[in-house]
Amino acid sequence: MDHEGTSPQAQGRVELAASTGDITAQDDESISSISGSSISGPGERCSPATSRSERDDGLKDYFETAQWTADGTTILTSSSSNKISGYIVPEDLLSPTARRPLKLAPQATIQLPEPSNVLAGAPYFQLTEPWTQQLLVSARDHPIQLFYLSSSSHQKPTASYPLTKARSETFLSATSLAWPRPGAHFVAGARNMLARFDASRAGDEPLLRVKTIPSDRHLSKGGGVGMRGVVSALAPAPSADAGLVAAATWTRWVGMYDFAQAAGECVATWSVAGAAADSDIGGDGITHAAWSPCGRYLLLGERRSSGVLVYDVRVTGRLLGWLAGRHAPGNQRVAFDAFPGRDDGGFEVWSGCAPGAVRVWEGVGAREGPHEPSWGWDAARQSTVAATCMHQSGSVVATCSGSWEFPDEEDEEESDDSDESGSQSEGSSLGPSWMRRRNRESSLKIWSISDNDFDAASPEEDRE
Repeated sequence: MDHEGTSPQAQGRVELAASTGDITAQDDESISSISGSSISGPGERCSPATSRSERDDGLKDYFETAQWTADGTTILTSSSSNKISGYIVPEDLLSPTARRPLKLAPQATIQLPEPSNVLAGAPYFQLTEPWTQQLLVSARDHPIQLFYLSSSSHQKPTASYPLTKARSETFLSATSLAWPRPGAHFVAGARNMLARFDASRAGDEPLLRVKTIPSDRHLSKGGGVGMRGVVSALAPAPSADAGLVAAATWTRWVGMYDFAQAAGECVATWSVAGAAADSDIGGDGITHAAWSPCGRYLLLGERRSSGVLVYDVRVTGRLLGWLAGRHAPGNQRVAFDAFPGRDDGGFEVWSGCAPGAVRVWEGVGAREGPHEPSWGWDAARQSTVAATCMHQSGSVVATCSGSWEFPDEEDEEESDDSDESGSQSEGSSLGPSWMRRRNRESSLKIWSISDNDFDAASPEEDRE
């Protein structure tokens, strides 16, 4: 298992504590979910039973997203083969006698029927309470589904929440999900609409539908009023009891919706197009949104962008500044995380980049205009770090990497030579070499952070 490089600024600050290794280079066998058992303990493992799915063009499984559960003991991931997996943090993760990096393996895996990168873990998730180990997913042409990671029902959903068109009754795909505390309700985003569900009323339509534009049947699509487009990101405010949710779209619009009001009142909307940062970092649709720990600032990440926008929500549409140096030139979602700073000097933002780097900005919120990274390190080999999520203790950070590319001309020639030497029938089944995609490195990693001054519990202490 490779140790990734660190920059001089990161020397001694981060260390690779655990990793799955490169899953694209591993054997075709993968771990399936347990039948008749739960993930209530880190010692329980699945037995190899199913093989990793490989696409018709030769592309293997790779990680797309990762997030911590509410109790900080488990990492939930989704992959390109439509799998949701749960990885329990090893008990000896930060032990000084542990032989690092430790091996990460999934304790449960759910195979979805259709592609989905929309995943939300229960805000009351507890490793010691199997009934709380719930997650919501949305797959194409299916209702929103509730799964138990500890379920013995052969990966079948425990409950479903239909989101359909009023006239045709066809399923609408939820393109984003938010499940804020205390967990009684959750919000789903779709095209030109937000929907609020009661989590305890399985099988029911949403309690509330909020149109983000006055009408989607008129030619003007709202006539410039409201927030038009597919809701691609949702972020509940830190004070979730207030019911405020930030929504963002592929069309570069942002809206604030107050679900504490009976009708889900729209508080504010604005467009990020034409902002002062456009000429510096670009952008072509918002893929991720997150609040600052203090709840004063909203962070927005876009596809085909080299930065993160920082808005002061106390003044509608006021751009405070932008975090430069976050290289994300493609359409792939790149998730980041915010964490409280030191000595009241703003907060920190941790984000992955392409190819293979993690960048950290300190003192965010304390300055205007462009903000360069404070430090960073190489977390993957030439592959996009699609998710960077801080543990609530501040002692470790999880990253997942995974992406693909088309072969270059030299690779095409090598592929053609191999076809002539005896693998022509296999190659022809995959199509011409220039049409075949190939994987870059894909792995889930946990890094220990040694320079934090927070008086907080470690991931191991969360179990007690």
